[in-house]
Amino acid sequence: MSPRNRSPSGPLKQPASVTLSRLLPYLWPRENSGLRWRVILVLLVLVGGELATLAVPMAYSRVVDRLSHPGSLAMAPVALILGYGLIRLVSAALTNLRDSLFAPVRFRVARQAAFRSFQHMHKLSLRFHLDRRTGGVTRAIERGTEGVETLLRMGMSISPTILQALLVVVVIWRVFDWRYVSLMVLMIAAYIGFTVMFTSWRLGIRRRMNETNTEASGKALDSLLNYETVKYFGNEAHEATRYDNAQARYEQAARKTQYSLGLLNFGQAAIIAVALTLIMLLAGRDVEAGRISVGQFVMINTYLLQLYGPLNFLGSVYSAIRTAMVDLEQMFGLIEENVEVADPENPLPIATRLAESAPAEVEFREVRFGYGPEREILHGVSFVAAPGKKVAIVGSTGAGKSTISRLLFRFYDVWSGAVLVDGHNVRDYRQKDLRAAIGVVPQDTVLFNETIGYNIAYGRLGASPADVE
Repeated sequence: MSPRNRSPSGPLKQPASVTLSRLLPYLWPRENSGLRWRVILVLLVLVGGELATLAVPMAYSRVVDRLSHPGSLAMAPVALILGYGLIRLVSAALTNLRDSLFAPVRFRVARQAAFRSFQHMHKLSLRFHLDRRTGGVTRAIERGTEGVETLLRMGMSISPTILQALLVVVVIWRVFDWRYVSLMVLMIAAYIGFTVMFTSWRLGIRRRMNETNTEASGKALDSLLNYETVKYFGNEAHEATRYDNAQARYEQAARKTQYSLGLLNFGQAAIIAVALTLIMLLAGRDVEAGRISVGQFVMINTYLLQLYGPLNFLGSVYSAIRTAMVDLEQMFGLIEENVEVADPENPLPIATRLAESAPAEVEFREVRFGYGPEREILHGVSFVAAPGKKVAIVGSTGAGKSTISRLLFRFYDVWSGAVLVDGHNVRDYRQKDLRAAIGVVPQDTVLFNETIGYNIAYGRLGASPADVE
C-alpha cells in the first residue's frame, strides 16, 4: 500500500529501533547543546539516585542487627537510624530532581515533534489533503505528540527500575548466595517475559481501538465541516446515527482493551506473589539455621518490596510505551510522507517587479493534467494572458477552471507541457515566492476562527492595524 493511500490510523508496524532512531534527533539535537547537557545531567542524577536507593536496605539491615544485640552502645543505633533517614532523604531528593530536570526535555521534544509534523503537513500537495480525512490526520498528530511525551516519561520511569534490578542482583549475589539470586532472576525473567508476550497480544486490540477512535473523530469533523449540506437535506439524525455507530465500535474496542489490561495486571501480581513467598521461606529457614542474621532477612525483604513497586508498575509502563510506539509510528509515517510538489534545488529569484505586484505574462503551453490516470481534465490546454490584460476562462462544471488556478499556484505539477510566469516555468521558482507574487480571490470565502482583523490581514501578515483599517 502506498503512503498516500495508507489510513492515518493504520500503524506502519516497523521495528521499535526504527521508531526510536527517528526520535533520537529530537532528544539529542545538534543545534541545542543546552538540551544535550541537561540530558547528561539527568542521567548522572538517575545513577546517583539509584545508588542511594540501593543503600537504604543496607542501612536498615545494620540498624536491625544493632538493635538485636542488647549490649550495643546507646548512641550507635541512633547514628545508624539518622544515617538511614539521611540516605532515604537523599534518594527521594535525587529522584524528584531527576524528574524536574527531565520535564523540560520531554516538553521540548514533544513540541518540536508536533511542530515538525504540522510544518510537514503544509509541505504536502493539495492532493494529499483532498485524499485524506483531515480529522484523522490531525488526530494522528495529536496522538503522536502525546506518544512522544509518554514515551519519554515512561522511559525515564523504567530506566531506574532496570538499573535498580541489576544492582540488587549484584548485591544479593555478594551478600547471600546463588539460591537467592536464582529465584530473583527467575522472578524478573518470568515477569518480563509474561509482560512482553501479553502486551504484544494486547497491541492488536489497542490498534483496533485507535482505528475506531480515528474513524469517529473523522466522521464528527466531516459532518460539522459540511454543516450546511446536512441542513439542506435534513440529515441531522442520519449524521448523529453514523457518529454514534462509530462511537459504538470505539466503545467495544475500548472495553476489550480494559479487560485485557485487567488480565495482564493479575498475571503480573501472581508472579510477584509466588516469588516473594518462595524467597521469604528460604530466608526464614536460613535465619533459623544461623546462616543469615535478622537484619539480612529484613534487608532482602526490603529489596524485594523495593523492587515489587517498580516491577508492578513495569507492566503499565511497558504497555504505555508500546502504545506510544504505535502512535509514534503513525506520526512519523506522516512526517515521512513524500512531498509530491517540491522546490527546485536552485530556484530562480522572483523578479523584483513581480514581487512588487507588477503585471507579468502567464502562459499555459500544451498542458495535460488530471487528478488521476483514469480522469484527464486538461487535454493540451494552451493560452497566453498578456501583462495588464484580462482573460476569462469559462466552461461547464468539471471542465477544469479551478484546476487551472491550482496549476498556476503549483498546487500540482502538470503531466506534460508547462505553466510559465514571466517566461519561466513555475517549477523553477520557490513555491513561496511564486504564490506571494500572485493575488487570488477564492470562489468560496473561507474564514479562520480568529478576529476579522486577522482574516483581513492574512494575505500580508505584517500589515499594521492602520493597513487593515
